[in-house]
Amino acid sequence: MLEKSRADAAAAGRLAPRADQADPAPLYCFCVLAAADPGVMPRVLQQFAKRNLVPARWYSRVVAGGLEIDVQVAALSPEEGDYIAQCLRRLVDVEAVLTDRRKS
Repeated sequence: MLEKSRADAAAAGRLAPRADQADPAPLYCFCVLAAADPGVMPRVLQQFAKRNLVPARWYSRVVAGGLEIDVQVAALSPEEGDYIAQCLRRLVDVEAVLTDRRKS
């Protein structure tokens, strides 16, 4: 009897999506192009930390004459993401900030 109820529960889980497995929150992606200065990365990270946000992903690399930082943050509204992008554009040594929203 117990085994049958487990099997029924497992089958139901495969057929119907669970409420806690709804569409994942979209990722808000930031691509920051800046001068290759060691102070840029902490200033960029501070924009997320002061809003109590932990980036889902962070990737940075030195490219021809500059620094490229890719940051992905989950569960940001378009308004919040746009505001953070504006703040990032005002940082010293930041040359450009590109944004995109995508499914995680």
